[in-house]
Amino acid sequence: MATITDKRMGKVTTTIIITNRIDQILAERGFITADQIRSINLKNVLVDTGATRLCLPEDIINQLGLVLQGEVDVKIAVGVQKVRIFRELSLCVEGREGTFNCIELPAGTDPLLGLIPFEDLGLEPDLKNQRLRLLPMEGKETYLTVL
Repeated sequence: MATITDKRMGKVTTTIIITNRIDQILAERGFITADQIRSINLKNVLVDTGATRLCLPEDIINQLGLVLQGEVDVKIAVGVQKVRIFRELSLCVEGREGTFNCIELPAGTDPLLGLIPFEDLGLEPDLKNQRLRLLPMEGKETYLTVL
């Protein structure tokens, strides 16, 4: 008989902070105040190695005022589906930050942290301990490469 711990094995979740990057730039240049920057803190976001991008529900995208970039085809379990992609968001995970695009999910669904953002930020899923592991950014063991 499996225990609750066994059922959860391999599921990694994390807390992420998503900020409208355009708002950040406007605040840096003095066009808006820092308290006008739209940002949201999301807890228990699933780290999904099967997804390539950050995927956010429509209601969160609207709350942040993200800019539509266009539409793309994505592979899902039942085939290919056209979805909208939004640009210019700042993503902070485990203290590391980068600028990314996101794919829109239906309102009310759970956000997903896909492969590209967590690899770009030097994060690796630790399935045994159910957390993200920070990869080194300095020295001989750095995850950053230019070959």
